Amino acid sequence: MPVTRLHRVAVLVLEGAKPLDVGIPAQVFTTRASMPYEVRVCGAAPGLVTGGDGLSYHVAHGLGALEWAEIVFVPGYRFPDREAPPRAVVDALLAAHRRGARLAAISTGAFALASTGLLDGLRATTHWHYTRSLAERHPLVKVDENVLFVDEGSVLTSAGAASGIDLCLHILRGDLGVAASNHAARRLVAAPYRSGGQAQYVPRSVPEPLGERFAVTREWALHRLAGPLTLDALARHAGVSARTFSRRFVEDTGYTPMQWVMRARIDLARELLERSERSVEQIADDVGLGTGANLRLHFQRILGTTPSDYRRTFTKGE
Repeated sequence: MPVTRLHRVAVLVLEGAKPLDVGIPAQVFTTRASMPYEVRVCGAAPGLVTGGDGLSYHVAHGLGALEWAEIVFVPGYRFPDREAPPRAVVDALLAAHRRGARLAAISTGAFALASTGLLDGLRATTHWHYTRSLAERHPLVKVDENVLFVDEGSVLTSAGAASGIDLCLHILRGDLGVAASNHAARRLVAAPYRSGGQAQYVPRSVPEPLGERFAVTREWALHRLAGPLTLDALARHAGVSARTFSRRFVEDTGYTPMQWVMRARIDLARELLERSERSVEQIADDVGLGTGANLRLHFQRILGTTPSDYRRTFTKGE
């Protein structure tokens, strides 16, 4: 799809900003042929911002970048539960939101968004270490400690640094489609998609090698979506009982195995709709759903639209 214009992204670096949290949106959305975004890193004022973990940042832009941006990322920062961001920062975030910009927090950046009042009455998350503090400081926010990220439309929040990648890929999927998101994930050597409903951390009682084995099974399944994939076949590949596989799979992904397979099939269908001219019937066969009617049924149930309308959305610029 030809690029008609660049989407404008601001990364707002606050005092004590965490290095990974700053770097994730700056790298994911950096301008390249496959990524129609322009990124400006900013602070409360241009110049040096003292970060966390021994790093500081020299930012070229002040809060004026928020007047320009369509998406504003607020990376996590140290000691978010001690005091609110400066009033000028809160006002700039509110003004950006009023103009229609999306505000996205990574990790403890959720505290800055909560300070605006924009999260009141909405679901939100943050790093698991700070979820209780966020709930205590902002009792009107519906804090969910058991998810990787929360999308409330114009305001989005995520858990620790790694889930910031998941949030960025989620935004890419909505903006540019599955193909672009998967391309970015491959470039980052990251999982193509983890559900926002996945738990923030795996219980310590779970042996790590089993988690690795399940990841191999998921990769195995992604290459066999066109054929029959049953719970027993997946469990047999992982070398565990179907019952153990089902229980652990939900813990790892937030979905039952068959829900995950269906969403993987729908994701593959989305990519084919975006990048090929194959008919809906052909794509249904390609992804293991058999008939166009079956594809339309599950597409509508999961995405709330039809394959034809989805294709038009991602080919309208051609």
